[in-house]
Amino acid sequence: MDVGTFDTQIPVLGEAKITSPIRKIKKRTFGFVSDDERVPVDSDLHKLRERFAKNMEIPSFERAGPREKIYFDTSKLRCALVTCGGLCPGLNDIIRAIVLELNHSYRVRNIYGIRHGLEGFIPEFGRDVVDLNPDVVVNIHEMGGTILGSSRGPQDIEEIVDSLERMNIGILFMIGGDGTLLAASKITDAILERNLKISVVAIPKTIDNDIHMVSRSFGFHTAVEIATEAIKAAHNEAQGYPYGIGLIKLMGRYAGFIAATAALARQDVNFVLIPEVDFDLKGENGFLQALEDRILERGHAVIVVAEGAGQKFFEGREDEYDPSGNIRLKDIGLFLKDSVMGWFSEKDIDITLKYIDPSYMIRSLPANASDRVYCGFLGRNAVHAGMAGKTRLLIGRWNEQFVHVPMSASTGRRKKVDYDGRLWLSVMDVTGQGAMKNSPEAKS
Repeated sequence: MDVGTFDTQIPVLGEAKITSPIRKIKKRTFGFVSDDERVPVDSDLHKLRERFAKNMEIPSFERAGPREKIYFDTSKLRCALVTCGGLCPGLNDIIRAIVLELNHSYRVRNIYGIRHGLEGFIPEFGRDVVDLNPDVVVNIHEMGGTILGSSRGPQDIEEIVDSLERMNIGILFMIGGDGTLLAASKITDAILERNLKISVVAIPKTIDNDIHMVSRSFGFHTAVEIATEAIKAAHNEAQGYPYGIGLIKLMGRYAGFIAATAALARQDVNFVLIPEVDFDLKGENGFLQALEDRILERGHAVIVVAEGAGQKFFEGREDEYDPSGNIRLKDIGLFLKDSVMGWFSEKDIDITLKYIDPSYMIRSLPANASDRVYCGFLGRNAVHAGMAGKTRLLIGRWNEQFVHVPMSASTGRRKKVDYDGRLWLSVMDVTGQGAMKNSPEAKS
């Protein structure tokens, strides 16, 4: 991943002067983290040695974790949580981890859940506020979705800050994707302009695992696990018929991490199509010809396509947008299904094609064990950061450590599968697929 150059400094609301209640409540005198503990942004040892030898600064993130001194008086503190955007396995686990850590480690009693995303801050929507405590969240990790509900679309930033001010909120925890991170940054700007002492801490959410400067986002492992079951079903269907084809569409608007990783997990896949890697449909070296060659040689095939792949085939069609301003992707899954059936019909080759789209089922499921553990770390570290008075940051994992990432480092940028990287080269090896690109003069 190209880490680029950016400021890794995390803003604070003021000096942290209050001794953390963790010392007394949990009788802990160890495990606290200093702001001086850093995690290098670049993991390349050669580059690090080179910079060190030249007396150059080594960019690094603050390590996440509890601080010995905190900023907020926990007896008076009020916190709010909000979940935004699409559903993702682990949302309830994050909510649960934040509430339990606030309550049990810091004795914070006033914790409010904002209903249905940023709409919940806007009076005209009339959304109720949920009082969150351990009894409310004790079993929510066993449920999919989010107990707070969600919504898409921008809301008036000034009205949101008005609401925070009226509620006397000290820490706002925002759980969401790229649009939420952008909103969180704008909310922080408005808070600063009003000279308010409100910490804004984000927990990045995207099932696609494409948030820049975050090595792994929660829900991704669950998505891959369930996607492999869909691949298994498609493979069984394909093998069950003469010239059988299984076609699975998976999540991945701009990045093919789920498709690529699931294909490696099952190794029953013959073609993986992702947004980062261009391919042609027809022509001597196009996808359909490669599929025909596979079918005639082996008698069956399995195809995995990420939802954002092949959007060039819809050029000329009018764009549509969702409430958040994102372009609604054209359905590459159904397009490929029709294209494959038409291709083989013209060749008078009788195929059986089974199409599977498990996307929304995956998004709404509870997290698996791996993601549950991961969500716990994210939620607890978000609480520690907020209690220390840190703001304008998100909690991420980098070089095997949980860290504080400035919002500016991730907002508006996406992580993508590297065409020359280990992940995609492994996919090419396992599937045996070629580039599936024609020369410029060939028909595409």
